[in-house]
Amino acid sequence: MTDFAFLSRSGFLGASPAHDQPFAVAGIAWDGSTTNRPGARMAPRAIRQASHMLCDGTHPHFDVAPAPHLGDAGDLPLPNTSLERMRAALPAQVAPLIATHHMAWLGGDHSITLPLLRAYRAHLGQPLAVLHFDAHCDTWQDHFGEPSGHGTWVYEAIEEGLVLPQCFAQLGIRSAGQREAREHVATRGGQIFTARALRGLESPEQLAPVLAAITERLAAHGHPPLYLSLDIDCLDPAFAPGTGTPEPGGMSSNQVLSVLESLCGRPELNFVGMDCVEVSPPYDYAELSSQAAANFVWTYLSGQVAARAAAAC
Repeated sequence: MTDFAFLSRSGFLGASPAHDQPFAVAGIAWDGSTTNRPGARMAPRAIRQASHMLCDGTHPHFDVAPAPHLGDAGDLPLPNTSLERMRAALPAQVAPLIATHHMAWLGGDHSITLPLLRAYRAHLGQPLAVLHFDAHCDTWQDHFGEPSGHGTWVYEAIEEGLVLPQCFAQLGIRSAGQREAREHVATRGGQIFTARALRGLESPEQLAPVLAAITERLAAHGHPPLYLSLDIDCLDPAFAPGTGTPEPGGMSSNQVLSVLESLCGRPELNFVGMDCVEVSPPYDYAELSSQAAANFVWTYLSGQVAARAAAAC
């Protein structure tokens, strides 16, 4: 039965304000680096609203409800016109949150991921592995003539030593781009599973070789801290029309959920946080994109709650 009091609350999954809960979400309502259709600054509110339709929040695969373990830190107050000022203002607000909670960040455009990785690198004292869902490789060395933006963060993160290139896995890549950029992660030793290579693979059984390749690589490097960055445009526009740069030929919701449900409940994978970015509510027909985003974040959090319980046994 639906708990209508739950639906009336404003936090993600109806969560109360973040205090000492083990898990938390926070919004980073920034889209100053968007190159096509703006609106991602409005996404945190839309994703929270979509999450309220998950009723009591008990996940059908993990059979846990993350809400009792979850707080919502609201949207971080940030400058909205300068990328440099946003990135300068973010660390002081992020640091206490990642020191207290296992965080899920609601973007925002993808330029927010670079300062988040900087904060995690400083907090953990070591580079991170990254699982990156996206239509775009985000490895360009400039951003339409500017030195940095939402299409450069992967290149910058590798150059700055924030991530382990060999433990960087990209899924869903398919956009136009020069070969050097498209294959940059693989050139540096990482893994790329293009949308074309993933066509027709939807169930966990069909995706088993992909999942094994990712987990074997992580195991070979001692299971470093793992960060998930999920750009909603990894999905085909049929599943997520509300995004800044839609690219036909993308992943299905089933494919993304198969990967998340297969990996996020495994305690040995050492997930430390995630972001979900590039939802643009002004272009979101029937709230399809925000619904998908809310479901993916919920699935990730549910998997982490289940993984923590399994590790405690």
